[in-house]
Amino acid sequence: MKLDSKTKRKIYDRTRGYCHLCSKKLAFTNYGRPGARAAWEIDHSNPRANGGTDRIYNLYAACISCNRSKQHGSTRSARAQNGRTRAPLSAEKRRKAVRDNTLTGGLIGLLGGVVLGPAGAVLGAGIGAAVGNAIDPDG
Repeated sequence: MKLDSKTKRKIYDRTRGYCHLCSKKLAFTNYGRPGARAAWEIDHSNPRANGGTDRIYNLYAACISCNRSKQHGSTRSARAQNGRTRAPLSAEKRRKAVRDNTLTGGLIGLLGGVVLGPAGAVLGAGIGAAVGNAIDPDG
């Protein structure tokens, strides 16, 4: 499968440059370079051997070791071997998840602060927002 640089970039950016199986950081410039640091390949989420296509929605960035060890197995089992349940979020979805976590954490902190009074409300909201922002949206 031959892909142009623009398509490779789109696939790479979908997971913010992380392997969609183990979440290891990848280097865009080391595409298809086995042995290079943070080298990666295109992985078919649903392998072609199992009826998968070369359409963009089926293609993800994966480190070479993950991609080659997965072979024609399922993406779900390959992620599970690395303690993951889903692919890393795209940059846009990650920003939304962080924003939602921050708002939820802030509301929880505010409710906790109400119990402690006005000064506690400010402190509780700040703590809740910090905790909500610290939650990893990629699980």
